[in-house]
Amino acid sequence: MTGSNETIFARATGAGRAGVSVYRLSGERAFDIARSLVGDLPAPRQTKLVNLNCPDTEQLIDRGLVIPFQGPASFTGEDIVEFHLHGALSVEAALYEALMGLGARPAEAGQFTKRALLAGKLDLAQVEALADLIDSETSVQRKQALGQLDGRLSALAEGWRRFLLGILAPLEADVDFPDEEGVPAAVAARAGPEIEGLIKELTDYKSQSSAARAIRDGVSVAILGRPNAGKSSLLNHLAGSDVAIVSATPGTTRDVIEVKLDLGGVPVRLADTAGIRDTSTDDIEIQGISRALDKVRDANIRVLVIDPLTDDEPSGELLAMLGPDDLLVWSKSDLIGDQKKSNKINDIKEFSLSATTGEGMEAFLRALTAVVGRLAHQTGDAALTRARHVEAVGIALDCLGRAKARIETAPELAAEDARLAARALGSITGAVDVEDVLGEIFSSFCIGK
Repeated sequence: MTGSNETIFARATGAGRAGVSVYRLSGERAFDIARSLVGDLPAPRQTKLVNLNCPDTEQLIDRGLVIPFQGPASFTGEDIVEFHLHGALSVEAALYEALMGLGARPAEAGQFTKRALLAGKLDLAQVEALADLIDSETSVQRKQALGQLDGRLSALAEGWRRFLLGILAPLEADVDFPDEEGVPAAVAARAGPEIEGLIKELTDYKSQSSAARAIRDGVSVAILGRPNAGKSSLLNHLAGSDVAIVSATPGTTRDVIEVKLDLGGVPVRLADTAGIRDTSTDDIEIQGISRALDKVRDANIRVLVIDPLTDDEPSGELLAMLGPDDLLVWSKSDLIGDQKKSNKINDIKEFSLSATTGEGMEAFLRALTAVVGRLAHQTGDAALTRARHVEAVGIALDCLGRAKARIETAPELAAEDARLAARALGSITGAVDVEDVLGEIFSSFCIGK
């Protein structure tokens, strides 16, 4: 893969008015274009206070800092110039007009990082990690993204690929010398256990991927229950604001309302759902119940809220939706006095609390945080953080399963299966042609990255 020779530019900092904004210029003409604006440049990686002047009119654009980075020792591997200017929209407009007049063009989304990939500065897994780092909202997300950016997954995937290439040699020897006595058996004796060991390792990493993906994407928690059970009050209390409308009228919540929380450093998507009942004749409420059931089925954790004033025991229909990681809440504890509700059904943890007074909320939140932590536990090792990684490992496992079964009877087919497995694993880092996934990956980047 080769990059374009066009010189591109973009703002590297957030959009809008700011004290200082950073602009990047990258490409083979970056230094020449910068000199046209500021005159002599400082030595690479040195900072200089300069006046930026429009080359046509000599009118002052702004006064700021310029820093050149000479390729290949730069982020993109090309010559880069950074301008640190006052963050005024008028400065940006004047700078962009001058840069385009000098032959540079605005960068596309993620184009700087794409050039870094094409120059070998980053591999595909590291590019994805950089996107995850930019999007990270919690400490756990940040740590996981930094580990991936540091090359943990890249080293692991490349190790798997090279290990498979080593297995290919004896398999191909059997193909080259099919009539040699003892060769097939010797090859099977050596390659078989190696393939089996790799299958076990890949299976382990694939099974652990759900935790890594929960960190990256967030753990989904759905609050469910009958109408007017106190679901919206619980959501508002946990969110710390009146996100959902609370009313004594049953069926107030018609659609799914989501808020984001940070529980123990893990991102959580908490959803309030429409009250579930069978007797509604309101078309809108019926649609809301349908969406609620979809959200409940897809959630990682379910919190069943029950109003003890109207329900003496949990509904069997709602209890059937719960699993071992889910929680049961008896709401409105401030209204029931000393009366306690406890059923100990299916070993599901139960809590009595009040969203009005906060009674019992601390214990419930500790329990919810513990469950979230278990689902998104950190190992400190490399992890398959994206569906693309999991799919690649799954393809490799299918190929290796066939290779193991064919070693003695069809070594030439086993060798091809091992080669396909190596190719699948190589797609994680981009060691093989992955042009079809580049567009999707870079579309998530901001323009200046």
